[in-house]
Formats: sequence, C-alpha cells, structure tokens
Amino acid sequence: MVRFLKGRDFISLADYTAEELWFMLETAKMFKTRYYSGEYIIPVLRGRSLGLLFEKPSTRTRISFELAMIQLGGHAMYLSARDLQLGRGETIADTARVLSRYLDGIMARVYEHEKLLELAEYSDKPVINGLSDLLHPAQALADIFTILEKKGDPRRLKIVFVGDGGDNVAHSLLLGLGVLGAKLVISSPKGYDPAKTVLEKFNEIASITGADLEIERDPFEAVKGADVVYTDVWVSMGQEAEREKRVRDLRSYQVNSKLMKMAKPDAIFMHCLPAHRGEEVTDDVIDGPWSVVWDQAENRLHVQKAILALLIR
Repeated sequence: MVRFLKGRDFISLADYTAEELWFMLETAKMFKTRYYSGEYIIPVLRGRSLGLLFEKPSTRTRISFELAMIQLGGHAMYLSARDLQLGRGETIADTARVLSRYLDGIMARVYEHEKLLELAEYSDKPVINGLSDLLHPAQALADIFTILEKKGDPRRLKIVFVGDGGDNVAHSLLLGLGVLGAKLVISSPKGYDPAKTVLEKFNEIASITGADLEIERDPFEAVKGADVVYTDVWVSMGQEAEREKRVRDLRSYQVNSKLMKMAKPDAIFMHCLPAHRGEEVTDDVIDGPWSVVWDQAENRLHVQKAILALLIR
C-alpha cells in the first residue's frame, strides 16, 4: 500500500479509493498518538524538501505543512508566487519542471484549479493541493479525521453543511464522504449548489460506493437530528466584489444557537477557519460546547504528516 501511494499527486480526494483514504486516516491517527506520547519528531522524510507555493495568503495551511515537514525530519521552503519568476511571466509548466528538479514535493495554494492540474502534469514530484477555487482536499481529509475522532464512522452519521454548497471545502467534503460511502446534506439557497463537475464526479463515485447527497433549502429542516453541523465563510478570497450579494443571499443560513438546537444534543459544530464571526457563525456557537474547531485546526497537522509521509518518495 505505501509503495503504491509513493509519488502520487494529492489534487482531489476523488483520485483515491476508500481503502487508500482509510489508510491515510489510520496513518494520521498513528502520527497523532505518537505525538501525544512525546514523540514529536518521526524522521521518515529526513533530507527531503517540500516547496510551499502560495498565490493566496494562509495561516493554517502554511504553518501546518511547514511544521509537518519539520516533524517528519524534512525541510519546507516558502515560495511566494510574487517572488518567483512565475510572477514575471514564466510558465507554470517551466516552473514545475524546475521545482521538481530541486524539491521532493510541491504544495500549492492557488486561485485557479487549472494551475494545480498543470503543475501536476509537468512536475516529476508529487503536487499537493493546499487549496484552489474548486477543492480543498487536505482540509476535508482533516475534517473527516475529526469526525471520526469525535463521533465515529461518518457512514453512520448525519453530516450537514450549511451555507455556500459550492465552495471548495463543501466540494471536497462531498467527494471524500462520497468515496467512503457516506452521506452529506447540503443546505444552501438556489444558486449556491455544488459545481456541476463536482456533482457529476460525486454521482459517478456514489454509483459504486452507495454514497448519497441531499440538498435541503431550509437550514432548520436540514439540521434536524444532525450529528455534525459544518459551515464556511460566505465570501472567499477572490469573491470580494460579490460580497454584498452573497451576504444578503446567505444571511438566513447563519449557524447560531437556535439552529444548533435543532441538531442532536451531542452534535458537534465544525468550521475550517478563518471565521467571519457574526456572519456565517455566531460567537456562542464557535466558542460554545458544540464547537470542535480548534481540534479540527490541529488535525490539519497530523493528517498532512500522513499525506506527506505516504506520498513523498
């Protein structure tokens, strides 16, 4: 299994089988367990280097990937697109060819998903999706890990995403849960459903795994009996010009205590962060007893250690 994963790109959770995703999650559990037993450095990537290519700023993605490489005994190098020749017109293909001669892997956080696909096409080393406008698979895998920790097997749970069902986290959650054969309920207004390409891929996967997707316009109906309630920001980077319209359209999808009380008494609240408090979520929810967002943020580190350890040669 490990040899089979070596050298693979990590662009979409849909590129992996259920067996492979479960193996990644078990590996993340091992890394977290050993970390809490005091084994902070497990040098399986000693001497290896990861390039962190950023078009978009980040807190959790940069710190967690950089620290993950340190804790695996390797080295991470921050590469701002503005500081590279990429920012002065060098092609993505040429950049990928050069970086893959120097580095053992490339983590890229970009605006357009197509850039990741081109990087992966021309790089000889694994390319890892640190976020694009379409997908955020590292976040979604950490989310599934958190659900496993807090609530158990996601296939036995009611998981509800409230807000913009067409954002990159919702897309990756849908695909990841789809591969595992679970169900996701998305509660969003018309015009904010998952992208057609993602729905087509999910339906293809679901025909094999038995996964299911439900779209429910009424958030209070959607959250009834939920085990997990998830939301994300309404205005992502690159959508600033749409801010007024998006806030107006999504206002009734705010996750507040009234909405959370429709879920199961032991339900958990999740958010990938950063949160716009007072918009998609209220303080009493994100800081309240439902919230597992800080565990969720920490789990980015342990899950990404698993991704790196399994994929980098």
